[in-house]
This record gives sequence, structure tokens and C-alpha cells, in this order.
Amino acid sequence: MNKSFAFEMLAADPATEARAGLIKTAHGLIETPVFMPVGTQGSVKALTQEMLEDAGAHLILGNTYHLYLRPGHLTINRLGGLHRFMSWERAILTDSGGFQVFSLAELRRMTEDGVEFQSHIDGARHFLSPERSMEIQAALGSDIVMCFDECTPYPATPAEARASLEITERWAQRSKQRLDELHTDPQAASGTGLAIVNQEQALFGINQGSIYLDLRERSLEGLLEIGFDGYAIGGLSVGEEKSAMMEVVSHIAPRMPRERPRYLMGVGTPEDIVNAVACGIDMFDCVMPTRNARNGQLFTSQGRVNVKNARYKDDPRPPDEQCRCPVCARYSRAYLRHLYMSSEILYSTLSSLHNVAFYLDTMARIRQAITLGTFNEFRHSFLKDLARGQD
Repeated sequence: MNKSFAFEMLAADPATEARAGLIKTAHGLIETPVFMPVGTQGSVKALTQEMLEDAGAHLILGNTYHLYLRPGHLTINRLGGLHRFMSWERAILTDSGGFQVFSLAELRRMTEDGVEFQSHIDGARHFLSPERSMEIQAALGSDIVMCFDECTPYPATPAEARASLEITERWAQRSKQRLDELHTDPQAASGTGLAIVNQEQALFGINQGSIYLDLRERSLEGLLEIGFDGYAIGGLSVGEEKSAMMEVVSHIAPRMPRERPRYLMGVGTPEDIVNAVACGIDMFDCVMPTRNARNGQLFTSQGRVNVKNARYKDDPRPPDEQCRCPVCARYSRAYLRHLYMSSEILYSTLSSLHNVAFYLDTMARIRQAITLGTFNEFRHSFLKDLARGQD
């Protein structure tokens, strides 16, 4: 286990499982619950690192699969690791590449050893295993490393889900063993041609089991036997009904260790996040703030605003009258609509900045409500306002 990585629970909501805490990493402290903007290729799309810092981001996500293919993990390693490469001094979590490989269903072949896949860039063949994923993430030097897993497809039969979680468990054991070797045996690292740029990496295990609660419990038992710095819930938001997703989260999150961070991978909407916080989740990531922004959708405290709609052509109001971000302080819905309709690059920057700032401000409000013991009241009010103003 990583000795420098730590999680401290600071407050708990009396009416729900929600909790506020603090994660310690080599690159700073992270207040939880936390949302991670997604920087797939070492960049949160359309935003500079300064914008992210000013918006309050203290943890971002990088993608192992994409960075391995381009520019290459050894290139990044030679340049001092991902933090230095992208000039980001705050914390970074890297996913394992498992989800991206899962999404390449027609271009991959899975065995017990790992997954052979075809690059979406040039068609070249590659092989990704638990050991290889750990080597890539060690080369990147992220603060939080995710075990290599198989993201269980949906729908899946109980037998298929069980087989998936069992191989994920075996891969989790191999992931931990290899990362430990890289951190403790100089020859293990030098043999791969990389330098260890962050000796204080933490490793998270990933819970699988599809929508079957008994399999989710079985998966968690296996992960606890291995032992990790944190625990994630994977294999959700992949096509199942929202009610099924929340049933899994509400069932398994409270069963995860109280003294470790709990991470819900790839989720989600503001509604999803506030409801998952009520189940005891501490960490979130999703591409929605930036992807939806580029497609003309703004998140606001009164619901979503689709700026492409003609009704905003003469609207002088900011995107969100309750928002304190630089975009809402200066620009109107009418101007943002004009930029979008004109395909101006500035639109992507301004809309992405607002959406990311809205998500991060929502997390700050959640943390404050938990600390004050009023989170449940905040949640109901927040969800009511969102529902009232949907575009």
C-alpha cells in the first residue's frame, strides 16, 4: 500500500451516506467529493491549464490508452512524466485503458494474458495487459493509477458478468504485483526503458459485476482481499437504465471501506453526481461538461440551456445568473449562440469553461452542505431547480 497517499473523512451527512473528506497526494490535497475534468490526451479540450486552475480543478484525468498510442508513454517519461509534459502541478489520475479497449469491440481479441487490439489511429496491432498498463502508468507518473480491468458489457448474463469480474480480479492482483515491482525494484523499471518519476503512486481496484448486486458484492470481497489505496465502481453508465445504475451504487458504495476513497467511474450528469454523493461516493469523472459544451449545451443551476435554439438569439442574460465564472460575468447567451452558429473556436473555449466551472462549483456547494449537515436539503433543492428549468 502507498504510505504517502492518504484519505481522511472530515464530515458526514446525518440523513444520507454523503461524506466530505481530504485526499493527500504527492501533488497536493484534494477536497472530496471531487469532480475530475477529463484530459484524455493530456489536455482538457478547449481549456488551458490556467483556466482549469482558476476554475478550481485540483485533480484531472489522463487516458492511458490514448497517451500510450500518441505521443507514447516513453516519450512522456523522457520529458519528465505527464505532470511536467503538460505543465500541470496538481494531481492526475490515469485510467487503465480497459474501457477504451472495451469500446474497440470489433478491433480486439481478449485472452487471460490481456487484450490484443488494433489502433484507431493507424491500424497497428498492440497488446495491453495488466503488467503493461502498470508500466505505462508508471511512466506517466500519475498520482492515482487504476488497475487494468475488463469493463463488463451491458447487457450481460449473470454467467458473463461473473466471468468478467473474475478475470478483472485476477488482473487486479497482477496489476498490484507489477506496480509494486516497478516501485521497489530498480531493475524492474530499467528493464522497461522507463524512469520512475513518481514513487508515491496510489493504486485503485475496480469493482465489476454489471447490474447484479450479489456479483458486485463478490467482486468487492475479492478486491478487499488484495487490498488497494482506493476502490472504484466500474462498468456503469454503459447503457443500463438509470435506476439500475443507482441501485448498484446505493448498494455497493456503503460496503466499501470508510477509510478509503470511493470512485464512480464515468459518471455523469449533475443529477447523477448529487445522487451518487448521497450514496457515499467521493470521486467522479465524465466528458459531459466539455463534450456537451462543444455540441451547444450549457449546464446551469436552472437546468440545461441549448444555445443553438432560436429563442436565445436576443437573450442578453448570462448562461447562468447564479454562476460566478468568468463567462457568466462577461458574456450573454445571445453572444454564445452567435459564436456557436458561426462555428467560432472561441465558442468551445467559453462554453467548456462555463460547464467545467459549473461542475466544480457544484462540488464545492456539495462539500459545504455536507460540512454543515444540510446536504439532503441541498440535494432536494438542487434537483428541483434542475428539473424546473430543463430546456
